[in-house]
Amino acid sequence: MAASPYASALGRLNPEFPSFLPKETYPQLLATKDPNEFAKVLETTPYAEDVARIRATHSGVSLVELAINRTFVRRNRHAFEATPFAGRPIVGAYLGRWDIQNIEMILTAKAKGRGVTETEDHLISSREIPAGLYAGAMNLDDFRILLSQTTVEAMVTSLVRYGYGTTILPFLEAFERTHNIFPILLALDKEYYRNVLAQARFFQGDEWVVRGLIQSEIDARNALLLLKGKDHRLPVEDVLARWIDGGTSTAAAASDLYAARSVPELAERLAPRFPSIGEGASEYTSADSLTGYEVALERERASSELKRLRTYPLSLSVIFAFLLRNELERSDLRRAVFGRLYGVSAERLTPLLVSPRL
Repeated sequence: MAASPYASALGRLNPEFPSFLPKETYPQLLATKDPNEFAKVLETTPYAEDVARIRATHSGVSLVELAINRTFVRRNRHAFEATPFAGRPIVGAYLGRWDIQNIEMILTAKAKGRGVTETEDHLISSREIPAGLYAGAMNLDDFRILLSQTTVEAMVTSLVRYGYGTTILPFLEAFERTHNIFPILLALDKEYYRNVLAQARFFQGDEWVVRGLIQSEIDARNALLLLKGKDHRLPVEDVLARWIDGGTSTAAAASDLYAARSVPELAERLAPRFPSIGEGASEYTSADSLTGYEVALERERASSELKRLRTYPLSLSVIFAFLLRNELERSDLRRAVFGRLYGVSAERLTPLLVSPRL
């Protein structure tokens, strides 16, 4: 019997899973008094090398975020390099999300008049590694060129050379009239999901796992969209205008769900699809925040998807299980360090983390 092309990927990535932070580390991080102390705890973890490299030029939350992003990019690069040739188009399309996030961050910063240096610190890049992780179209120098543009219009024009022109140029005229950046950001998101789902077509037999992963992300995103719309009392047509196609839920069904009178009632209606969504109710009741619902959706999706991905180790699943764990850890660490920055108590932050409860 021929060996699976993913046996090598499994052999390269399996030893890396223990490098993700154990759940015992999170209470130590949440017990810190500020981001500088947070960084000191990270120096006892696999993040130590990056914290040490950046400490000479940064401190506080910038130090932590840069260290997190460097480790994050290096792990993603390792996963991409471990992927057999046949799987690289799918993994590359998936990793393109970080190019999109960087572009959206730069566009938003420019629209709000924020500075170049401040924005560059938050790019998903480890400085010596291309921000596109070898899979995207853009590297750090390309993003710096974008940052140097004086207007959003100039930035959009620059993005044409990277293949994003057909996606965002149709919205440029409207932006010039309204200065509303959101339609451009939504167009980028929709094109990203369309492309990654198209890459996950069935030709080897294991792409269905990736399609399920992406569809679950779209479903969770759309559910949160409904909750945000209800919280802001937006009409249903405005909410559905921001709907992302490609998930398992339909906009028609969402319209019926949206008839709920309140956010908690809407969450109850979403419970058959997302059984754990009710875990977010206490945060909403006590702090009028949707973060609890967002985390509940993220945690339930992570738990079910990781369980499914682990069932098929000799396939694309091992790559995407590693990528998902990496994303969850980055999200948790950012939520934790910004929580410490703004003085959010450990008691409130603990239930808002995903990785420690997987």
